[in-house]
Amino acid sequence: MQEVKMPTISMFYGILILMYFYDDKKHNCPHIHAEYGEYQASIAIDKA
Repeated sequence: MQEVKMPTISMFYGILILMYFYDDKKHNCPHIHAEYGEYQASIAIDKA
């Protein structure tokens, strides 16, 4: 199976913000991924 890279939507101070725009099959909660060097985070976006 081939790995698909997430598109980078923003970059600042070495921090990458990534997000799949159409990922409704794998994840239910909307979220973004942040990467800085060796560090990674997944941040949920609450519904308002």
